[in-house]
Amino acid sequence: MDSTVSVLASRPDLADAIAAMPNSWPTFMTKDPIATLFYNPITIKLFADYVLACQDRSGAVVAVAYSIPLYLPEGEPLPTDGWDGAIRRSLIGGSTPNSVCALEISVAPGQQSRGLSSKMLAELGRNARRLGYGELVAPLRPNGKNDIYETMETYAHRTRPDGLPVDPWLRVHVRAGGVIDSVAVRSMVIPGTLDEWREWTGLSFDRAGPVEVPGALTPVLCDLKHGTAVYTEPNVWVRHNI
Repeated sequence: MDSTVSVLASRPDLADAIAAMPNSWPTFMTKDPIATLFYNPITIKLFADYVLACQDRSGAVVAVAYSIPLYLPEGEPLPTDGWDGAIRRSLIGGSTPNSVCALEISVAPGQQSRGLSSKMLAELGRNARRLGYGELVAPLRPNGKNDIYETMETYAHRTRPDGLPVDPWLRVHVRAGGVIDSVAVRSMVIPGTLDEWREWTGLSFDRAGPVEVPGALTPVLCDLKHGTAVYTEPNVWVRHNI
């Protein structure tokens, strides 16, 4: 498919189309409170050098990639708070960034299986190099995981006979030269009232304990007595030397 990838900083006219591109995220995944710190016009403009848009031949935006500059102390493990923590650290600042963190690569519905995810990953690496960085890290959401009770540590290291990860998204990164580093055990934390969770999922949330929610990688924990539920999602850190 003929396509063109642009950096938002050089194509600010694409901001509305990037924001409006449909995606396939489960509703509850859009309710992470930390997401609002990044996915808003002010912050997106601030990090416009790290946001990419892919347009097809007609000019329609068919894929987007978001990343942020991040300081990672040399020799220390990647942080267990993954995606949420990367956004907080980048916005708080305090140290000169030495890495780029990929936050999201999304492909518009109907455009999957055309290699766009791989293309956008490669473009994120090229863009990070352009900006003077030597490493791209990513707290990946391995959405091929369908057993919510299997630990992420076990799933992340499951491989096919050819040695590649069983998870399709991890496989894309490993094929691109990425190395699985560690598990961010609390990468995304999504709290809500029971009424909010009922609205987000259409489920009853009428029993205390773990709730199996379609699209979740681990159970949502329902506290019936106090009227709240919390989803804590582990992600998988992958490193790319670029």
